[in-house]
Amino acid sequence: MTQSFNEVALIWKAEKRKWVKDATYATYLQHLKNHILPYFASLPKIGEEQIQGFIDLKAAEGKSPKSIRDMMLVIKMILRYGEKIQAWPRIEFEVHYPAKAELSPQLQVLSLRHQKQLLNYLMDSLSYRNAGILICLLGGLRIGEVSGLQWKDIDMDAGIIRVRKTVQRIYLADGNDHRYFLSIGTPKTATSVRDIPIPHELMTRLKTLRKTADPEHFVVSNEAMPMEPRRIRNYYTHLLRQLGIPPLRFHAMRHSFATRCIESGCEIKTVSAILGHASISTTLDLYVHPGLDEKKKAIERMARSLR
Repeated sequence: MTQSFNEVALIWKAEKRKWVKDATYATYLQHLKNHILPYFASLPKIGEEQIQGFIDLKAAEGKSPKSIRDMMLVIKMILRYGEKIQAWPRIEFEVHYPAKAELSPQLQVLSLRHQKQLLNYLMDSLSYRNAGILICLLGGLRIGEVSGLQWKDIDMDAGIIRVRKTVQRIYLADGNDHRYFLSIGTPKTATSVRDIPIPHELMTRLKTLRKTADPEHFVVSNEAMPMEPRRIRNYYTHLLRQLGIPPLRFHAMRHSFATRCIESGCEIKTVSAILGHASISTTLDLYVHPGLDEKKKAIERMARSLR
């Protein structure tokens, strides 16, 4: 190797900064600083044995298969970059990941009673923050998406919310540069850029707030700068406590929205498009879980068709 892994990683990092989102870059830096560079810094060479050793070490430390694969993605990019700049020849390797399957965390969903309780309170207590919570409850937006929503993104005539931005609070640790900052960027995936129809009752309330709002202002803050997602989350947590609703993560409103859509008979593909999922399989995996009754009915239908 004409250059060490760490030397190439630093060059790669500077080049990558030009092409990726702030949040993605911050994630790469975290993997590099906390896991990748400390391991590879002491190695005289890099090959299949060393790379497999890294995977085995992280598995032994209790890192999830997803986290390990995310770290490996960074390692592969650096290896290919090193080959590109002729820091080393092509490194061929075949590795094995931990066989232990990740258990999907159980979805947090508001009960129908609590969802109605929250909805009624928000409808009756008009404010900019409450409008943001309502939009998530009735439109399935992510917290960063509602934080980045401006009044100009709401088409009052068409009754549509146009999701075009997301806001993230990012911690950047790059050399001597250690800071938190708000990043306003494009949504999570290409399919997250979407138009969401909203119910007439919600639109009526938004029109009332919109009368005195600047189109360039952000909806939840009603200012020229967005409200930080964590402040929205803290407000939501306080609201649940105030209403006596069991504490659930902010993302539970998105899950609750999707669950109610499925329960009311909405087409899966439509729900997937509203949520901005990259694939309909994501929606199916998360929200469609036939119970025993549904399975029995399916078997009976199949049996009758054979008679």
